[in-house]
Parts: sequence; structure tokens; C-alpha cells
Amino acid sequence: MINWIAAISICSFLASVAGVAAVRRWSLRRNVIDVPNERSSHLDPTPRGGGLLIFLTGLAAYVVHGLATGAGVSWGFAAGAVIVAIVSFLDDLGHVAVPIRLGAHAAAAVLVVADTGGFAPFFPEAGWIACPASVVWIVWLVNAYNFMDGIDGIAGIQAVTAGAGWAAIGWIAGEPAVSVLGAALAAGSAGFLVHNWAPARIFMGDVGAAFLGFAFAAVPFLGTGSERSALGSLAVFPVWFFLLDSVFTLLRRALRGEKVWRAHREHIYQRLVIAGLSHARVASVYGVLSAAVTFVAAMVLSGPRYPVAVAWLVAVLLSSVLPALVCLRARA
Repeated sequence: MINWIAAISICSFLASVAGVAAVRRWSLRRNVIDVPNERSSHLDPTPRGGGLLIFLTGLAAYVVHGLATGAGVSWGFAAGAVIVAIVSFLDDLGHVAVPIRLGAHAAAAVLVVADTGGFAPFFPEAGWIACPASVVWIVWLVNAYNFMDGIDGIAGIQAVTAGAGWAAIGWIAGEPAVSVLGAALAAGSAGFLVHNWAPARIFMGDVGAAFLGFAFAAVPFLGTGSERSALGSLAVFPVWFFLLDSVFTLLRRALRGEKVWRAHREHIYQRLVIAGLSHARVASVYGVLSAAVTFVAAMVLSGPRYPVAVAWLVAVLLSSVLPALVCLRARA
């Protein structure tokens, strides 16, 4: 498996570096540009759609590995990924109504769950509630990841840490499909970051952010061995801080009586930028915190095994770092 992971990582990285540059030139010619407004965290018009290469390299790596090695392919996952990518890319090119986007996300989630079976991400043995909980989980993370793609580098570095984490978890659990997909997502996102690290020359766009949310939500469903339920119990940790930020912000705005569906600049990462931290520094903080929690989650499957409660404890303790940073910057 190590040869596959190495080859796929190198190919995904190089293809992403070259492909994102080509997408940038195409976006400039076609005027696929993100123009700053009062809710933006950037100042200059910037082409978008670079995440298309993350989708292409990630899905291609997963399918090629599954067919070439006989490991198999979840065609529900593959079809769902294509649906999410298409509707998101169309939204990057113009505008797709929210009900249509959500319907596409739900359809993609149903395809994954129908093909692989469902489990609730927190409690894999949840019984009858597992399938609807799985659909909600996937749809939520698709949108949460998109919400969090608001400053240079943050969505890309989260994808690198989460992808590398799933590559390690898949390796430890003996799940080659999980490991290969994780490695491809990490490498493709690293190639994208060459162009997206502050100051960004191209943005990921919905096509990249929505696909990454879908992929990271669905990757534990791709397990087929005895460790499948363990993968489900670890699902939240590689994307913990994106979930924390999005849920905290949603609840905070709802409790203040705001219209939560409207665009805003209230996410923790946005407040840190407003408080004076650079895009690169905020993205790096999220990346380091994510890597720490993901490392602990991977150790849950290593021997001697740690209880999953250890990962929860570390995640909760590190969750205090972001609000603390906001308070410190506000007082500075």
C-alpha cells in the first residue's frame, strides 16, 4: 500500500500545482472572478475555481486505486462527489439557488449511505437513526466546509491535515481505500496551496470546498473491514475546528436573533483577521490545532489503544485556544 500512497501523493501534488495554474488562466479569461464586498476578507478581485483540481485528483486517485488493486470502488461515493462538484462549479460560474444546492447535497449523501450503509458519526452503533444521521452529517459538513473557506489558505491547510490524518488512520486500520483517498486529498490540497497561500492568486471556490466537505464526511463510510465502526467514531476529529467554528458561530448568531442564512463576518477565523492577525497566521493556527487533534485521533487505533475519550478530551481542551485568541486580540 505504501507504494500506492507515495505514487498517488506525488502525482496528485504535481497535477494540482500545474492544473490550478491552468484554471487560474482560464478563470481570468472567462472573468470567473471573486469581487470583494463588505463581507469579504480580501481586497483584490481574485479568480476562483482552483479547487476543481482537488476534486479531479482526489476522485481519480480513489477510483484508479480501487479498480487497479481490486479493492473496489463505492460508486455511490463517486457519483455523489460528481454531483456535489458539478452543482458547486456551476455556482462558481454564476449562481445556483440554495434549495437546488441543498437538494444536490442531500442526493449525494443518500447515494453514499445507500451504497455503503450508514452510521452516526459520533456513535457508530446507533441503530435505526444511523442512516438519517449519516445523511445530515454529510450535508452539514459540505456546507460547513464551504462556510469556512473565507481567508487565504485556511481551507487548504485544513484539507492537508485532515487528508494526512485519514491516510494515517486508514493505514493503521488496514483500510487502503481510506488511506489512498486521504493521501490524494492532502497532496492535491498541498498543490493548490502553492497558489492559495497568502496572498492568494486563486481561490478554491465552492467546487473545492464543497467537495472537500463531502469527501471528509464520507471517507469513514468507505471502510470495509473490522475497523469500520472505529472509523465512524473518529469522523469528527480531522475536521474538528471547522465544525467547532461553524457550529459556535451558528448558535451565537441564532441566540442574538440574527438571520443565520445571510452572509456575514462572524466566524472565529474572520474575527481574528479583523482583530489584526494575518491570513497566513490564522490559517497556520487552525492547521496546527487540527494536526494535533488528528494525531491523537489516529493514535486511538494504534497499539496499545487509547480510548476515544482521550481524543475527545484533547479536542475539547484545544477548543479553548480560538476563543482565547479572539479575547486577547480584542484587548490588545
